[in-house]
Amino acid sequence: MEFARPLPAYLVTRYHGWKATTYAENCAWYRRLADEGQHPRAMVISCCDSRVHVTSIFGADQGEFFIHRNIANLVPTYEPDGLHHGTSAAVEYAVSALKVAHVIVLGHSNCGGVQGCLDMCEGRAPELEETSSFVGRWMDILRPGYEAVKGEADMSRALEKEAVAVSLRNLMTFPFVRSAVDSGKLSLHGLWTDIGEGGLQHLDGKTGQFVPI
Repeated sequence: MEFARPLPAYLVTRYHGWKATTYAENCAWYRRLADEGQHPRAMVISCCDSRVHVTSIFGADQGEFFIHRNIANLVPTYEPDGLHHGTSAAVEYAVSALKVAHVIVLGHSNCGGVQGCLDMCEGRAPELEETSSFVGRWMDILRPGYEAVKGEADMSRALEKEAVAVSLRNLMTFPFVRSAVDSGKLSLHGLWTDIGEGGLQHLDGKTGQFVPI
């Protein structure tokens, strides 16, 4: 496997720094996590965007969150068709195996995936329309959201928030999610964060609007 190369030197240096400080000061906790397994209280579905640091936003420690990241923090509808479904598998594991009490969908400002969907839907990204585009076919999940916000003054921001709503609605198409929600064992939450301002908003289920936390 000649294409596998050593880590860049700066990452090696950072690892050794972490091992000598953070790990050394908390090694008993890490060993307990390893021996007793994970018992997270919440699953967070967020974007792959490197600027969205889920654990920092909530000051979370190791073992608190089961985190799944994908382009534009999207959840597809329930489709047990035998194909590969990474996000659906993560949701199933979190809800059915780990028994998390909360599933949080976290959207964010200036989302490149959402902008790609907007460009695709408005005819500015023909490359995403190609059947060979993984990003384009993934962003098809958000096409209904585009129709819902068409005409908004700030389409990008409106679609970023609609992506969260779409994912929450799609979560409820999973039978095991709906069952857990109906029984009161699971709650769903929609959040949107402004990267530049550090703001956080949540989706009000009654009004359908995002309001500051």
